[in-house]
Amino acid sequence: MFRFPAPITMANATTALAEASNAIVAGETELALDHLAGSDSSAVAVLVACRRRALEAGRTTRFVSIPASLASLAKLYGVDQVLDEFAVPVH
Repeated sequence: MFRFPAPITMANATTALAEASNAIVAGETELALDHLAGSDSSAVAVLVACRRRALEAGRTTRFVSIPASLASLAKLYGVDQVLDEFAVPVH
């Protein structure tokens, strides 16, 4: 499982996407989002790009532990269904 290490902001979005993309290409199928509370809207763009990268690589991904604040941003931008479709509920 790939775990984003810190909140994603404009300052680190490029690095976060590169690290996640490398994990996806290497075969990782689960992306843990539990450390993303406090992320800004660039996190939504990174997650959508991760889905796109996975599709391009012929892989599926699941998002694990989406923080409520990030889910709210995704809903605001109208991409919550893209994320929810591939999310694992928090228990």
